[in-house]
Amino acid sequence: MVEDANALIFTFGSYRLGVHGPGADIDALCVGPSYVSREEDFFFILHNILAEMEEVTELQPVLDAHVPVMKFKFDGLSIDLLYASISRLVVPEDLDISDMSVLNDVDEPTVRSLNGCRVADQILKLVPNVEHFCTTLRCLKFWAKRRGVYSNVTGFLGGVNWALLVARVCQLYPNAVPSMLVSRFFRVYTMWRWPNPVMLCAIDEAELGFSVWDPRKNRRDKTHHMPIITPAYPCMNSSYNVSTSTLRVMMDQFQYGNTICEEVELNKAQWSALFEPYLFFESYRNYLQVDIVAANADDLLAWKGWVESRLRQLTLMIERDTYGKLQCHPYPHEYVDTSKPCAHCAFFMGLQRKPGEVVQEGQQFDIRGSVEEFKLSINMYMFWKPGMEICVSHIRRKQIPPYVFPEGYKRTRHPRLASQQRSSENGNEYQTGSGLKRKKDPESVDQDGPEKRQSISPQKQDSLSPDHLAPSSVRSGTGSNVEPVIPDKRVLNQEIAEGGDVSNSSVITSVTSEVGSCEDVGNESVAGSSEGNNGSVEGSNNLVSSQSDSCDADSQSLLENRHLDGNGAFQDGVHEELEV
Repeated sequence: MVEDANALIFTFGSYRLGVHGPGADIDALCVGPSYVSREEDFFFILHNILAEMEEVTELQPVLDAHVPVMKFKFDGLSIDLLYASISRLVVPEDLDISDMSVLNDVDEPTVRSLNGCRVADQILKLVPNVEHFCTTLRCLKFWAKRRGVYSNVTGFLGGVNWALLVARVCQLYPNAVPSMLVSRFFRVYTMWRWPNPVMLCAIDEAELGFSVWDPRKNRRDKTHHMPIITPAYPCMNSSYNVSTSTLRVMMDQFQYGNTICEEVELNKAQWSALFEPYLFFESYRNYLQVDIVAANADDLLAWKGWVESRLRQLTLMIERDTYGKLQCHPYPHEYVDTSKPCAHCAFFMGLQRKPGEVVQEGQQFDIRGSVEEFKLSINMYMFWKPGMEICVSHIRRKQIPPYVFPEGYKRTRHPRLASQQRSSENGNEYQTGSGLKRKKDPESVDQDGPEKRQSISPQKQDSLSPDHLAPSSVRSGTGSNVEPVIPDKRVLNQEIAEGGDVSNSSVITSVTSEVGSCEDVGNESVAGSSEGNNGSVEGSNNLVSSQSDSCDADSQSLLENRHLDGNGAFQDGVHEELEV
């Protein structure tokens, strides 16, 4: 048995599909015999072997993930290694991983590990032209990264999701060249009536006892917002992480892409316009900043991975506690303040009120409870070490730290963003008691002085030790118009610089009615949703001819006007709602 013992390595993901690029990680699956276990042999014995190798760095086992994985770098190349133990004493050299027999007598984590390879193989079999598929997928993955919607862990779409969406468009237009496929991609998914599922083939109902995606039988499947179904048994929703907020962001970006492609077809724009980076820090007035601190770089790597995997839970908690009225946009990029002596990084989330919401005067969103619940779940990390801390704080756009900008300073508004903003504001006015007035310029509104925000920052206690900052929760205001308490960022930065405990400095505030619609979003020139639902693509994939261009749909902008009253508080103006 020892002489016959063996294991095979299969690749999947972008590497298997042939769309990987420089710096991309390699997704690999190790298939071993039945007597080699995942917990003891893979995550303990193999982990220790890898830890002693000079070529291996940044070794990070993730046992409790939906798909258990060992992450590491081998000679500088990022590897995500999965393990599957099949019910055979010897793994045949010519093992066909697409064969249904490999799923006999295995557990669900093993099935999910095997399905990475099985799905990649099925995609390549189901697309009409592999070369056109790969070129289109490369283009759209690059676009998604530029527009900040490429991240499965934070609630957007990962590599397999984008591959499935592109593959479906390739099926709908089998004779199209990549440039047409890119254009049709945005046209189709701008009109898609979610939560109708995207499927490459019919769902296989094989009788092996594994649960398949079926909202008619499974209550949890009914809650999925953007189902993208894998083609290999057992068919699953690969995009279960998507929330209402992240779906809204992606639909806005699909609309943006569709608008650019229409301009390209009319020779009004170049293809380069499609790949303009999304100006996240110029798109919202209010943000949440999540600071992550650890004692050293190795601890930060593990701690950051854990926090990042839970960020989507914060989005869901805020959506739940505000009944969907406050929308979150988690940005899937980390930022590092190199001036801090301790190991540190930060993530940011944009906040805005749901467009079209009727707002009462002085209405606030108190999300302190949501954040405290989130921090509580974060601190349950089983591998927690001293020095691992997290701080969540509410900041306005003018308080964004300079280290998030590549040049080290805040950029002026992008010319295209400014022109799109002017276009979206054309003829847009708000009504007051004295008649019609022009809407204030968003940039001038954002320059409100501190006198308009009577907030009290938490003060540092004299008795505090250097590595501890006591929480404060003082709120000011009269009546129902209560202003939020904003944590003192200078104190926070001082604590981070000292390498101290910043977890207790996160006094999370009530985000006031100032969290309005995204007035400064130039990138999303059309914020509304399409009216063409009656001609949209159904989940049964009943979009017909590849020659059909009947996917066109008119769209309207959903604009929310706001102005300042005499007390410096935001009041609602006229809401022009889109009727679908």
